[in-house]
Amino acid sequence: MHYSQALDQTNSETIRILLADDHTLIAQAVASVLMENGLFTVDTVENLPDAISAMTDGPRYDLVMLDLRMPGVKGLDSLKRVIDLGTVARITLFTANADRHIVKRAIELGVHGVIQKTMPLNSLESVLRLILSGQTFLPSSVIEAPVNGSDGDELTEIELLILKFAAEGMTNKSIASQVGLNETTVKMHMRAICRKLRASNRVQAVVIARNNALIDF
Repeated sequence: MHYSQALDQTNSETIRILLADDHTLIAQAVASVLMENGLFTVDTVENLPDAISAMTDGPRYDLVMLDLRMPGVKGLDSLKRVIDLGTVARITLFTANADRHIVKRAIELGVHGVIQKTMPLNSLESVLRLILSGQTFLPSSVIEAPVNGSDGDELTEIELLILKFAAEGMTNKSIASQVGLNETTVKMHMRAICRKLRASNRVQAVVIARNNALIDF
C-alpha cells in the first residue's frame, strides 16, 4: 500500500485527515490550505484500496474525505464498506456534485457530511471543525437541489432495481422475470425512471445513474 503522508511530525493536538481523491491537483490544493496553520495533518490516497489500507494499517484518522468517483469505488456499497471498518474517523463525502437522493442514502449509511469540491478553500477549515464537533454538515446547494435532477421525485426501490438490471444489459422481458412483474409494468417503470432522471432513453438513464452513484459501476 502506498499513500503520501503530507506531514511527518505532528503534536497530540493535530487533527489528522485522510483525503481520498484521484484528482491530484485538487487533493494537493486542499492539503496545502489545511496544513498552513499546522493544526491539520493531511494524508492523500488516490483509490479505494489504498484508502482502506490507510485507515486500517496507518495512523488514527479523525476525519476521512472520500470521493465517490475515484478508482475502486462502486457506488454507495463502497461507502458502506468504508463505514463498516468501524474506525473512529468521521466519514464525509468529497464530491463535485451529488443530488439529495445520494446524500440521503449516504447519511442513512452513517456519513457525517458532504463537502463539495466547489467550496471556497478558506471556508473548509470551519466546516471540518463543525463536523469534528459532532454535527453533520450539508451545504445548502445540496439540500436545495432537485432530487436526481428532477422535480423532487426520488427513484423507488423497485425502480433502482430495474435500473440496475438495465445497466447489466437485461431486456425488459428478462427484468420482468427477475422482479416478478409483467413486461408492460417494467416498461412503465422505465419511463418513470427516465422522467425522474431527465433521460431521453434507458442508456442515458444508466449513465446518469452511474454518474450520481445511484447504481454500481
